Amino acid sequence: MMAFHQAVQKLLLLGTHLKLPPPPPEPRPPPRLLPLIQSLAGAHQRFDARAIHYGHRYRSGFWAIYVLSAFAVFFAVMPLALGWDSPNHALHPFVGMWALGEVAIILGVSAIYWRGVRQDWQGQWLRARTTAELTWYLPLLAPLLDFEQPHPEPNWYLQVLDPGQHLRGADEVAALCASHAALARSLLSNAWNDPEFGTLYARWTIDILEGQRHYHLRVALRQHALLHRVHSLNSWLFGLTALGALVHLMLHTLWLSLLTTFFPSLGASLHGALAQSEAYRLGATSERLVVDLQGAIDRVQSAGRADRTVLKASIEAAIALILEEHQDWHMLVRPHQLPLA
Repeated sequence: MMAFHQAVQKLLLLGTHLKLPPPPPEPRPPPRLLPLIQSLAGAHQRFDARAIHYGHRYRSGFWAIYVLSAFAVFFAVMPLALGWDSPNHALHPFVGMWALGEVAIILGVSAIYWRGVRQDWQGQWLRARTTAELTWYLPLLAPLLDFEQPHPEPNWYLQVLDPGQHLRGADEVAALCASHAALARSLLSNAWNDPEFGTLYARWTIDILEGQRHYHLRVALRQHALLHRVHSLNSWLFGLTALGALVHLMLHTLWLSLLTTFFPSLGASLHGALAQSEAYRLGATSERLVVDLQGAIDRVQSAGRADRTVLKASIEAAIALILEEHQDWHMLVRPHQLPLA
């Protein structure tokens, strides 16, 4: 099923045509690494499913809080606009229905907030996404290690890179590295003595980087389109609010009160949800990464024609770029907890 935040954004983007390039082909790993990839696939799928689950909950949570808050204002004003608040109105006995609806919305917002904070939707999402990402790139990292030499650090990333403090706490990844070290050692024994392995490894790395580049291009285009659509919609909402306020000076009707109350609250809610999702910074970061990843692809292609030392260095730099992007995303999202909504 489509998550709530996806449904809202799809509704906001109705009529928008994103010019996306065709997706790149599926990465083709070297046959030598297939057993390692298959052995890690179950763990990656488990962490990825958890990340998707809590990611949808967290993002749907704050979008729901913002949108429902605007409709709480709508329910509060509707009895006045309909005239049901007057004792002489035929439907005055049913005026409490609008109040009950407003209370139900407020209770719904409170329930979302309480469950989201209590179950730590955001924290669960970030931790699972980090572990899923690190697990996914373990087979790509493995050929850069020397498994013949013992190392006191079980985490493969920390043997090669310094991926940041919050990634050091990925105990599940360290456990996976320790449990797969023997398999990786047997698969990669004398791998670099085979010239074909280096070629296939470089081609596989480029395919993965192409996939990441296509993903960030999609993110950049979507976030920019969403920003443009919400800004346009807000301009219309606040323009109609101003028009309603001017007309209200000459024509006194409670329907104009509804317009000048609900429209600005809806506009503020959409703006708040967009700000909490960091749409602008996500779009700008992804736009920059499209360029950086293309540079990494070019370097790996050039290194593929050089010796294995240069190739290893270029692939190590590409993995470092991906981890740096993930760390930036982590630090970007972390401050925007559900209570901010």
